[in-house]
Amino acid sequence: MRRVLMVTFQFPPMAGSSGVQRALRFAQQLPALGWSPSVLTAHPRVHPHTGDDLLDEVPPDLPVRRAFALDAARHLSIGGRYPGFLARPDRWHSWLLGAVPAGLRLIRQTRPDVIWSTYPIPTAHLVGYWLSRLSGLPWVADFRDPMAHDGYPADPVLWRSFAAVERKVFARAARCTFTTPGAARLYAQRYPAAADRLRVIENGYSEAAFQQAERVVRSEVENAGAAASSASSSSASMSTATAATAAMSRTTATVAGPRVLLHSGVVYPDWRSPARLFEALAAAKAAGRVDARRLRLRLRATAHDDFVLALARRLDVADLVEVAPPLPYADALAEMLRADALLLLQSKDCNDQIPAKAYEYLRARRPVLTLADPAGDTAQLMRRAGLPQIAALEDGPGVAAALDRFLDDLFHGRAALPAAHAIAAASRESRTGELASVLDEACAPQMPTAEARP
Repeated sequence: MRRVLMVTFQFPPMAGSSGVQRALRFAQQLPALGWSPSVLTAHPRVHPHTGDDLLDEVPPDLPVRRAFALDAARHLSIGGRYPGFLARPDRWHSWLLGAVPAGLRLIRQTRPDVIWSTYPIPTAHLVGYWLSRLSGLPWVADFRDPMAHDGYPADPVLWRSFAAVERKVFARAARCTFTTPGAARLYAQRYPAAADRLRVIENGYSEAAFQQAERVVRSEVENAGAAASSASSSSASMSTATAATAAMSRTTATVAGPRVLLHSGVVYPDWRSPARLFEALAAAKAAGRVDARRLRLRLRATAHDDFVLALARRLDVADLVEVAPPLPYADALAEMLRADALLLLQSKDCNDQIPAKAYEYLRARRPVLTLADPAGDTAQLMRRAGLPQIAALEDGPGVAAALDRFLDDLFHGRAALPAAHAIAAASRESRTGELASVLDEACAPQMPTAEARP
């Protein structure tokens, strides 16, 4: 069996980032494909939010090394201020000081054949770069988002820092992987000499995690059906199984109340704002098409609750909008399964990115309203999955029209569900097979990278 050293900042017990899922599921599933992983990550002190719910899913025989790291904003600031060089290319740059020695020790202990690192923490790629350079091992650099691109980072000094990390990556890495076709095209244009080393491995969902969530929801429905049967003599002839089946047509959370349209995850005042959607809700409410008895828009774990609530009050839709705190991962999946419909938001300036939850939405097999540029990767994924209600997030009239069509379909029981072929293709197992193939490529005899050429 071949071995891979995985360098990832996002790893349990970190909470609040979908990036944890990519590294964790790869580490779980690679052994079945002939690859034995070890993990180099950061000390949990650097994470503002941690949780135990995913720690139980870390394989007990997986070597995990948690190297020294500090968060400059929390650990190195005085009066809320700290020198900028301590946070370039990111606030966790100190991780490099602990991760390189720890990684070299882990390399001596586990004898990996290849190194894999994953961004969006640039320091993770710096760790991968130096471990590859010092050990001579081939390196695969994974990009979950583009790094230095138009308008991001906004600070020009930080942008140049990001660009410097990029140059190191594309000069040395044996393969670079991206989560969207658009991001791969962007970097093929930016680094044409590396174009033949670029691959796409999209994000996905964990089938095992969804099966666990389905068991929870099924138990809730069966208990609700049994309680309803025992409470009403008129329903005595209905079996518990029949009651459960009927309840599943509308979930236990919403059967007697408004339809729930759920957005699970962060919104941003600039990049992923629900402003146009709230305006469309306000117009629908004023026209009598929706009210609080028929619809509840739930925004779970927004990270910007004050912004969302103020916006809802200003547009007079506070009675339709609910903000809710973060949930453990398994509970968040169960909520997707219970929701009547799901909401996906992505701004036009993120056309080369797809929110990781999009793949979980597909597996949840619920209707999805997609507010994303029709030309972007997010909208194209949902269109291929057979989900037609799509409008650009910034297009007010388009959002209003899409919302009206979607709600009409939802209220009349004809909303489209994701296609089976799209669900199957998006599993983490499928993505892990793609990663194993890339690791095999990286270990094969090859031309030297640009950095190694004379």
